[in-house]
Amino acid sequence: MSEISDEALPGVMKDVEETINRIKSHKGVEGILVMTNQGEIIQSTLTDDQATSYGSILTNLIRNASNLVKAVDPGEDLTFVTVRSKNKDIMVANDKDFMLVVIQDPSSNSV
Repeated sequence: MSEISDEALPGVMKDVEETINRIKSHKGVEGILVMTNQGEIIQSTLTDDQATSYGSILTNLIRNASNLVKAVDPGEDLTFVTVRSKNKDIMVANDKDFMLVVIQDPSSNSV
C-alpha cells in the first residue's frame, strides 16, 4: 500500500471530508464509509458497529469480486460494485488502496 506523507495528510483528509459532505447532500444517502482495502476504517458517517459490520463484509466481498474479475480478465481491475436490495443500495468504488462505500435508500430516488 502506498503511504501518504505526513505533510500531505491534512490536504488528503480535507479532500476526503469535502467528498463525504458532497455525497451526504444527495437524497437518500444513509451512510458513507471510507476504508483501506484491508478493511481499516478511515472515515465513516455510520455508527461504529455499523461501520465495523459493513467494513468486514464488504472487504471480503470486494476481495472475492476482485479475484473473479482477475480470473475472467487478468489485465483488468475491479473498480465499482453495486449491491441492490429492496431497501438498500450499496455502492463501492474500489481503488488500489482504498474503498469508498455509499449506502442509500433506493426508494428516495423514486419520483
